[in-house]
Amino acid sequence: MSTTSIPDPSTRYRRTAQRGINAEMLSWMFMRASGLLLVILVFGHLFVNLWLGEGVQAIDFAFVGGKWSSPFWQVWDLLMLWLGLIHGGNGVRTIINDYARSDRLRLVLKGLLYFAVIVTIILGTLVIFTFDACPTGAEPSLLPSFCEG
Repeated sequence: MSTTSIPDPSTRYRRTAQRGINAEMLSWMFMRASGLLLVILVFGHLFVNLWLGEGVQAIDFAFVGGKWSSPFWQVWDLLMLWLGLIHGGNGVRTIINDYARSDRLRLVLKGLLYFAVIVTIILGTLVIFTFDACPTGAEPSLLPSFCEG
C-alpha cells in the first residue's frame, strides 16, 4: 500500500495576514474599480469621437490636435492611459505569479513588466502634455485650420 503525500501549501506560497486588507485584496479591488472606470472612459471616448463627430474618417492630426488643446480631453486621455496600463500590468502580474515556476523567473518577468509599464506611462504622459498641434516652422498647408498664420 502506497502513501500519497499532500504537498504543504505554505511551501509554494507565502502566507499573508488573515486580518485586515492585504496587497492582493487591494489589487483585486483596484481591478474591479479601474475596470468599471475604464469602461465608462472608453465608451465616452468612442461616443464623442465616433457618434457625435463625423465618424472615423474625421479623425486625423487636426482632430487630435483640437482635442488635446483642451485640458479636459488631456485629463480624460491621461486617465485612460494610466488606468489601462496599470490595470493591464496588474493582470499580467497576476498571470506571472500564477504560471512562473521559479522565483528567479518570476522576479525577471515582473521586473520587465514594471519597466515596460513605467516607461510607457512616462512617454504617454509626455506626449499628451507636450503635444503641439501648431509647431513653429511647419508647412502652413499641413497645419490644422485652427492654427494661426
